[in-house]
Amino acid sequence: MHKRRGFTLIELLVVIAIIALLMGILMPALSRVKKQARSVACQATLKQWGTIWSMYCDDNDGRFCKAGNLGWLRGTWVISLRTQYRTKSKILLCPSAAKRRPSGTSGDLAWGDSTHTYIMGSGGVFNSQEEASYGGSNWIYDAEGTGAIQGRPIPWNWKTKDVSNATNVPVFADTMWRGGGPCYRTSEGGGLNANFSRITPAPLEDGQWLGYGYEMMHFAINRHQTGTNMLFMDWSVRPVGLKELWTLKWHRKYPINGPWTRAGGVQPSTWPEWMRNFKDY
Repeated sequence: MHKRRGFTLIELLVVIAIIALLMGILMPALSRVKKQARSVACQATLKQWGTIWSMYCDDNDGRFCKAGNLGWLRGTWVISLRTQYRTKSKILLCPSAAKRRPSGTSGDLAWGDSTHTYIMGSGGVFNSQEEASYGGSNWIYDAEGTGAIQGRPIPWNWKTKDVSNATNVPVFADTMWRGGGPCYRTSEGGGLNANFSRITPAPLEDGQWLGYGYEMMHFAINRHQTGTNMLFMDWSVRPVGLKELWTLKWHRKYPINGPWTRAGGVQPSTWPEWMRNFKDY
């Protein structure tokens, strides 16, 4: 009668080594798949926001939220659309940025980053302390007059959804603050500023925060491996490369071939080091 032969120590070590090798090969791939799944889920959420924005505009003769009369000037989507989202607060959160920063770091700060939420803050006709990881373009708002709101010329605002080339006009997106969008200006009245790169610089690191006035940085976050997700004025949703942000039609006077674009002569070395390997536009 033959005795059953067990595994030797060497055989067990070989099996363990093979399993470890396979895990080392598979884990990065699984991680990429997981991130891709979150990006797709984010796009689905932004499509829901597209429905909300579309319904709002349809109910208001095609016009966007009023600016300046709800206490937050150009962050009024939070208040104007709140009846649409307050019973489903998860719609405020991108799956890739659904939590605050850990306490003990900079988690007490209002703004977010590529992987964490921001706090809407208080103000307006009521206090709104929700966490969110999406925000709106500050150039969509409906406002009257020829002056400026926080230094942004009112005539440059879109005001209505009925515009040409709506597929290239940002409305809502992954962000680290409730609103933003570049502004080239010289004064409250607002002529175009020649020093474009100083007004809308690229962030020196992912999630850099220099203040509320550096509004392009609010969107220039690498949340989905190659960039961010965005809702446009034709209610389409698509991924947007980080460098592509500078080519979008943010407002009526925005130069889509400005100095941070290939057409405008940007050089690879001009971009901060962390952005240089991203696709050029």
